[in-house]
Amino acid sequence: MALVLYAVKGHEYGFKIRIVAEYTGVKVELAPDFELGVTNKTPEYLKLNPIGKVPLLVTPDGPIFESNAIARYVARLKADNPLIGSSLIDYAHIEQWIDFGSLEIDANIMSWFKPRFGSAVYLPPAEEAAISALKRALGALNTHLASNTYLVGHFVTLADIIVTCNLFWGFTKLMTKSFTSEFPHVERYFWTLVNQPNFKKVMGDVKQTESVPPVPSAKKPSQPKETKSKAKEEPKKEARKEPAKPKAEAAEEVEEAPKPKPKNPLDLLPPSSMVLDDWKRLYSNTKTNFREVAIKGFWDMYDPEGYSLWFCEYKYNDENTVSFVTLNKVGGFLQRMDLARKYAFGKMLVIGSEPPFKVKGLWLFRGQEIPPFVMEECYDMELYNWTKVDLSDENQKERVNQMIEDQEPFEGEALLDAKCFK
Repeated sequence: MALVLYAVKGHEYGFKIRIVAEYTGVKVELAPDFELGVTNKTPEYLKLNPIGKVPLLVTPDGPIFESNAIARYVARLKADNPLIGSSLIDYAHIEQWIDFGSLEIDANIMSWFKPRFGSAVYLPPAEEAAISALKRALGALNTHLASNTYLVGHFVTLADIIVTCNLFWGFTKLMTKSFTSEFPHVERYFWTLVNQPNFKKVMGDVKQTESVPPVPSAKKPSQPKETKSKAKEEPKKEARKEPAKPKAEAAEEVEEAPKPKPKNPLDLLPPSSMVLDDWKRLYSNTKTNFREVAIKGFWDMYDPEGYSLWFCEYKYNDENTVSFVTLNKVGGFLQRMDLARKYAFGKMLVIGSEPPFKVKGLWLFRGQEIPPFVMEECYDMELYNWTKVDLSDENQKERVNQMIEDQEPFEGEALLDAKCFK
């Protein structure tokens, strides 16, 4: 008996199973004449899967539902299949990335996708939360892929197949080039995998979406006005006056105006004399005499009541033994700080000519504390020790100057790189 797969053509959940079958050399046939919403509602189908979901694999030993479970089953049909790893730790890491792809990537892409395609209610805060969580996941994936071609080991595994299929819906439906360009290693990984022969045989040519679908309109279609000719045709029909509706009921029929987006608590702080964009512009435009122009300008603008300065130092500098991995780590952190761009300025220094490299930074934040939403949403924050700058200490103030201007040597060591967040 052949393995028969009930799946929607062109959908990632079916793709992953069929790609695994290609790598494994197992024949999986697509169920003929399958129609979503019809076939999976029949009594015969519901006997195989009581909740009527797809995909579903019919095997000689009984049916299997849930796409990841089916993919695992197909992979294990081949003894010593490299897709599932060659050691216990490989197997654990493969399972780790499968869970990561399902919970951190696929779930957030679907939360963004469904309202845009009319299969769920569109709520702006929910979409923002999904996109923020997705960016966090892609940032973590990007950091891992900065020093790894594949997720586990040096060959394609089940984890790569499932995570790439998780990314497929995002790349082809929602994530434009401007969105994914923040994650260059994820881009490289995705396009490498979808162009592998076994992927391409199932997926065909994959193209990235050029735009995000608009939110479906919630407006009711307007009713055509009754024409005069129709009124003449029915002169004897007495116009029946509808009783006036209560105001509350009438109000319900009026389309509710979109509620204003809640303000960031930092926008509710007392006005500051320091205009952050003016400082960022001065920093960017100063090419010579940096101390005399930019540094002096910073202290002239700085408002200690409206802003605060913070030093940070990476907690695990002993681990920074590879230069490009360290640089990618800092770059990923700055990408994930994008949510604070309106309220922050930062300098991150990678210090040392030999490993291990030290990562230290200086940050200017609106308000007297590190913004809580930054601490909550940017997981990198907890990887650093944070110390508020004491401006009464001239040594600390001079250290601020040196970090802003990328002074080299810094604290007696060469700079490998200096990155600016502005």
